[in-house]
Amino acid sequence: MLDDLGIIPVKIDLPFRLNHVNCFLAEGSGGWTVIDTGLHNKKTAELWDEQLKGKRVTDIIITHYHPDHYGYAGGLQRKTGAQVSMSEIDARDGSASWEKGSIRNIQENYALCGIPYETAQQMIGNTQGFYKSITPYPEVNHYLQEGEKIPFGLFEYEVIFTPGHSDGLVTFYNKDKNVLLSTDHILPKITPNIAYWFHGDENPLASYLNSLKKVRKLNADFVIPSHGQPFYGANDRIDKIIQHHDARLEKTLDCIKNGATIFEACQGLFRRDLNIHETRFALGETLAHLEYLRYDKQCQREILSGKWWYFL
Repeated sequence: MLDDLGIIPVKIDLPFRLNHVNCFLAEGSGGWTVIDTGLHNKKTAELWDEQLKGKRVTDIIITHYHPDHYGYAGGLQRKTGAQVSMSEIDARDGSASWEKGSIRNIQENYALCGIPYETAQQMIGNTQGFYKSITPYPEVNHYLQEGEKIPFGLFEYEVIFTPGHSDGLVTFYNKDKNVLLSTDHILPKITPNIAYWFHGDENPLASYLNSLKKVRKLNADFVIPSHGQPFYGANDRIDKIIQHHDARLEKTLDCIKNGATIFEACQGLFRRDLNIHETRFALGETLAHLEYLRYDKQCQREILSGKWWYFL
């Protein structure tokens, strides 16, 4: 099916349990377009050098600012001179999230979360460690707009804003073939991480669930995700993801029935053998579920002894 669409998948290894990201390459009338780039490291750069040998790259499209998608955008742009396009929200977050001001904000908020000091320092170090993997920052030449049409391969795709996994995440839909490039919005085997990162959208889980309902109206047949294999039946997968979050919200309520800090709720929701990188994501996802419940008036939050405390 990808051949019929004129799309070449470029699988890039990642040093995480989620061990790869799917980037994409397609030829257009004036040159080649790349969607997402992987982390900026030697292995990624060499892979792209091989993939792009003899090709003129005119455009790099970034689906969202997370390092595994955005990291090598600036480096590849410098090599190719290509125009970089992404949403304005994620262009801003991409160039700010690993800077000193953001790190200071994380330090303050981890204390509010009730995270033990040593664990918090390790989590902050994990965040800071990505700086080399996402710099140099790209010069964003064009901000993607909702409903904008972009050519990619043999067909044209509509840009659809689907916030949740990031505030400015975009997906791409072709109506004629009923194909969705779902990026990190819908994945075939795992649920995308929906986390509150102490900036931007204050209720990302609500945004994500609304985005799922928005995409569900398309009833896309063939889905091309950024992690895992392409699959058929977007709506079946969407329904399962919604069911998953319903169950997680019920479990979150159970975790705070006697009152709990964010860190305590996180320990109730996730297994204890997570590494530091995974703990960061687990904490962010726990907070997203807690804030969803708070905005839905199913729980309350107070500051007690310098920590956020959630209770029914």
